[in-house]
Amino acid sequence: MTNMVVKIISKECIKPSSPTPQHLKIHKLSLLDQLIPSIYLPGILYYPIHPNTTPSVNFGDTCQRSEQLKLSLSETLTSFYPLAGRFRDNLSIDCNDEGVSYTEAEVESTCLFQFLNHPDVSLLSQFLPSGAGFSESEGPGAPLAMIQVTNFACGGYVVGVLVSHMVFDGTALRTFFKAWAARSRNTPASDICMPTFDAPSLFPQSDAFPQEATMMTFWRRFLRMGKCVTRRFVFDAAAIASLKDKAAANTTSSSSAQNPTRVEVVTALIWKCIMVALAFHNHEITDGGQKQQRPTMITHAVNLRQRAVPPFSENCMGNFMFQAAATVCSRKAEELELGSLVILIREAIKKLDGNIVESLQGDEGVTKLCELSKEMGYTFSSAASNGNLDYIGFTSWCNFGLYDVDFGWGKPIWMSSVGTHNAPESVFTNAVVLTDTRSRDGVEAWIYLGEQEMATLEQDENFLAFAATDHSPLEPGNHASDP
Repeated sequence: MTNMVVKIISKECIKPSSPTPQHLKIHKLSLLDQLIPSIYLPGILYYPIHPNTTPSVNFGDTCQRSEQLKLSLSETLTSFYPLAGRFRDNLSIDCNDEGVSYTEAEVESTCLFQFLNHPDVSLLSQFLPSGAGFSESEGPGAPLAMIQVTNFACGGYVVGVLVSHMVFDGTALRTFFKAWAARSRNTPASDICMPTFDAPSLFPQSDAFPQEATMMTFWRRFLRMGKCVTRRFVFDAAAIASLKDKAAANTTSSSSAQNPTRVEVVTALIWKCIMVALAFHNHEITDGGQKQQRPTMITHAVNLRQRAVPPFSENCMGNFMFQAAATVCSRKAEELELGSLVILIREAIKKLDGNIVESLQGDEGVTKLCELSKEMGYTFSSAASNGNLDYIGFTSWCNFGLYDVDFGWGKPIWMSSVGTHNAPESVFTNAVVLTDTRSRDGVEAWIYLGEQEMATLEQDENFLAFAATDHSPLEPGNHASDP
């Protein structure tokens, strides 16, 4: 469906239905927010109409739906008031109620079901405002959130959201989606999850936090120039069961790799297979005449809310995340066992425990955060003693519950990340985003690699034994019930 054209119909700002109280007009970022790069975080939800029903039966008038979405968004912004503000500087938000940028668009020539039958990931950015995805925010005065609702002639629609990562992580975005959808369904106020903005008091910001300790500074070491390619691979329940058996089989009964999760085994397989692809194309180190594979570091985003003692509420807004880092040095990737990689992943994540979360709180938190950043930098420098190190950044959106986001016309049939632009040259890092399949027992892997490495990965039989390509979200096994 490469001929799909998304036409912009209107643009406006949706303001909160009630003004933000004076004592909340300035929202300070937290210490953990300071760690995050100033990029927009994308999320796209797809709501098709059943192909055998009339649009008016399922969705009613598109204009009526539009008004309901905008009204409920306005009401939702009253409690999510920072989103309706503008950046004041790099440490605070002016909660001035200017509103969220809201775009309405339409697709006349294509049914959403047709598009989802063979989704072209290179076109998904058209469902986001300005066609952006993981793009850098514009600094002071820039909007914190932008929304686009795209209506298809068949009655289906797509909701695309961009929110500043400096104020929301994935869990916070999920809370916003759920609250907006609940208001759109006219859910009683007492049953709608209310956000809290306690992060700045739990993790006070600090002028002493050095710029060189931020994640963007860390990632800059691994920026690559070239053509970045996005591919979506699906691991269904059967593939994941096989991966779990494989990981458990090559470890002892007392090993910490027993009973691995689907995210762990999919991460381990992708890590191993990308290492193979990178080694095939990268110059190898010569050590005493023997060729040696370059070390590879991965990071995995960890939600600190559930690691605090007692746990923080999932409705806490802001960034409650840190990167767990693991490294494989000087071994052939083909020889690595899946179970050993699962153990490395678990050990890295296990370090981010309740004690770490507690040490990051209060006025002394900045000291601990600097220590953790230096530790990650030391891991990088010790692994790359000769300056050569490959990197893969992992993020998991699994178990977020986004397939339950119902605005009143049914649950989404798909949620997606976004593809990269088809520019011949761009700056990028190797990255992987993991999301749920609609059946919730599978995993979709959105992989961002250089063109050559991706071509090698797509031909790796060990990878393709578990990963399906060109898998439609409408196919059996990718959703709980037939649409």
